[in-house]
This record gives sequence, structure tokens and C-alpha cells, in this order.
Amino acid sequence: MEILSVIAATIAAFVAGAAYYGALAEPWMAASGVERDENGKPKGGQNPSVFAFAFLCQLVVAGMMRHVFSLSGIETLGAGLLAGMGVGLFFITPWIALNNLYGMRPRQLTIIDGGYASLACSIMGAVLALI
Repeated sequence: MEILSVIAATIAAFVAGAAYYGALAEPWMAASGVERDENGKPKGGQNPSVFAFAFLCQLVVAGMMRHVFSLSGIETLGAGLLAGMGVGLFFITPWIALNNLYGMRPRQLTIIDGGYASLACSIMGAVLALI
């Protein structure tokens, strides 16, 4: 049952990412400096392997969150949501900020990417606690 909760949490976070970055595509591309073609789309298209690797990375995060939740006794929706949000806000977002700071990337990129990390981890935490 635990593997199913990890897969469900990963799918939920991945779908949320599609909606999140779909809504913030323009500001994200501007902040990240992604080169665009004449239609305003990312130059060279989007390689499906990027999405597969992104899913795999989220699967690793969900798996580790499930392990930590199990050790910590996190079993309720509220606790899962809060713990997931904590992971996103206090582990992943600062690391994104650190990388972007040294890479001299715009603050807006950190806000967008950190926002997604916090949202996705909150969703993962909620799903992991429910299933």
C-alpha cells in the first residue's frame, strides 16, 4: 500500500506542476532565460525525457517523504499537509534560492520555482497521509 501512496502523491504533484507552470509559463520563461522560437515556445521543443526525469525526481521526493512520515507518525491530512509544506518551504525553496543566488538568476525565478516546490510538497504530504 505504501508504494501506491507514493505513486499517487507523485502523480498529484506532477499534475499540479502542469497546471502551475502552465499558468506561469510566461513569467517563468522570462525569469529563467529560456530561449524561445518565433512562436514564443521554448526553442527546440520540449523533450519527453525531461518530463520523465521530472516525474522520477518527484517520485524520489515522495518516497523519502513517505519514509520520514512513517518514522514521524504523520498520519492525518492536516499533519501531512503541514509537514509537506514545511519540506517545500524550509528545505527545497532555500536550496533553490541558494542555487539561483550564486547563479545570479532573477528573484522572480526563485519565487516561482519555490512556490511550486512548496505547493507540490504540500500536495504530496496530504496524499501520503490520506492513502
